[in-house]
Amino acid sequence: MKQEISNYIDSIKNEVFQLSEYLYHNPEPSFHEYKAYNYLINLLKMHNFDIKENYLNMSTSFYGKFGEGHPKICFLCEYDASPQGHIEGHNLVSAISIASALSLSKIISKLGGSVIVIGCPGELVGGSKLTLVKQGVFDDIDTVLMAHPYTINSQSGTSSAVIPMAIKYGQMDNKDNHLGKIYNLTDLCLLTLNTIQMLVKGFGENHSLTGLKITGEKDSPTNSPEIESCFYINTPKMHTAEYIESKVREFCETTKNIFNVASQVHIFDLPCSELITSQTLSRLFCHNLKECGIIHIEAPIKLKERPSIGNISQFVPCIHPFISIVEENNIKFKTTKFADATISQYAQEVVVKTAKALAFTALDLIEKDILLREAKTELFYTVNNTN
Repeated sequence: MKQEISNYIDSIKNEVFQLSEYLYHNPEPSFHEYKAYNYLINLLKMHNFDIKENYLNMSTSFYGKFGEGHPKICFLCEYDASPQGHIEGHNLVSAISIASALSLSKIISKLGGSVIVIGCPGELVGGSKLTLVKQGVFDDIDTVLMAHPYTINSQSGTSSAVIPMAIKYGQMDNKDNHLGKIYNLTDLCLLTLNTIQMLVKGFGENHSLTGLKITGEKDSPTNSPEIESCFYINTPKMHTAEYIESKVREFCETTKNIFNVASQVHIFDLPCSELITSQTLSRLFCHNLKECGIIHIEAPIKLKERPSIGNISQFVPCIHPFISIVEENNIKFKTTKFADATISQYAQEVVVKTAKALAFTALDLIEKDILLREAKTELFYTVNNTN
């Protein structure tokens, strides 16, 4: 059946190329990907997928399904772009996932099970995947397969758990400030951030604060009426990030009482759990990728970004490998040259090979249910030994 998959993907490669080129020429911001959304759902409908449009009341999200029952093999589409275009190659994420899903749909009736394609808008700003997880969308999914374009070929790796926090300090009303003391809020903000930095560093080098941003009248010669600091807590495991968050809240409550100031602590974006790669799936995919002609695959790398697939990976076996779509070493990820490279002939050939490897991996899981059980058992022990 792998030969059937391979032949089918070869037969639709022009359709896949047109998809990636259309998205490249029509980049759209997060949660406003209307052209991409319409193109993708129409393509899936043309191939007899049942589509739930405007999924979960998100105007550019969709849920596509072909087949019935389990196993439910899920592919993810991402399609938002930055103002500079598809500098992260989300047009190719969609092209790979669509090609894999369409090819699997042509043989699934012979085997049993379902092919699921979920449109995930807004990946560049935290993504819809976090909402989809909270709504239980993946509770009935057996595995999630995706591959991301990059400048090297790399096995699916890990990422940090991330909690986005904001702390706001303000002066109390005069009637509440019975001692008449007024403190410089910028100094208090810096004291708090230095303390948090010390707390985080105590956990080791893989723990950090990033993305620090301070707003307010920092340069006022007197006192700022209000000042806010926003930052990301990055740790290898979510339970550590949550512990640090609790200590931050304790410290801010203490400073509020000591200095008689108003304080507010909140999460300004959805937290993102660390990516747990399924080693079972990664092993299968790497074998299939080599079979498809991509031989050199480097060791896993730790993602610097916070991929929202991390939240899915806590519940469903997942992989998120990187695939090189560039021939020139001087092309960097997240650049306009990288965006341009996504529609090169070389990149399109890579898309075909990667789509085949993902579909082959799905076929392995369907034909040998022991592999899927192995992946689920592995995830169960990983999660329960972590938390």
